[in-house]
Amino acid sequence: MSLSQQTIDIVKATATPIAINSEAITTRMYEILFANYPETEILFQNASPDQHKKLAGAVAAYAANIDNLDVLSKAVENMAQKHVNTMVRPEHYPMVGVSLLEAVKDVLGDAATNSVIEAWKEAYFFLADILIAHEKELYAERQKETASV
Repeated sequence: MSLSQQTIDIVKATATPIAINSEAITTRMYEILFANYPETEILFQNASPDQHKKLAGAVAAYAANIDNLDVLSKAVENMAQKHVNTMVRPEHYPMVGVSLLEAVKDVLGDAATNSVIEAWKEAYFFLADILIAHEKELYAERQKETASV
């Protein structure tokens, strides 16, 4: 699967406002996530106090490089490793996605048109699918290592 050109164009066009507001967006996203899905809080129990800043940087980098994802391969690898270490599962991605999109709407207001939200939705779940697939491999490797000990 690949992203539609329309999604790439919209995400690239919104990269600057997303970057400028990225910390506000991610701060709001965590508020929404924990309010609506309190079971996710445990995943962040050992997160650094600046976790929202790290996610903000990742979101901004993704938007800026959505047409050249190879640039992000190391960041995706690091993210997948952290997700496996904190027991992130595929079922968590929709919770985060819904919360992130709602936060984008809240922070960007009228600039978050339906087409912008739909493009970000496609982009988010595209990346989520990449992470889920890689994390599945990492969980399987970890299981093999544990079984052989």
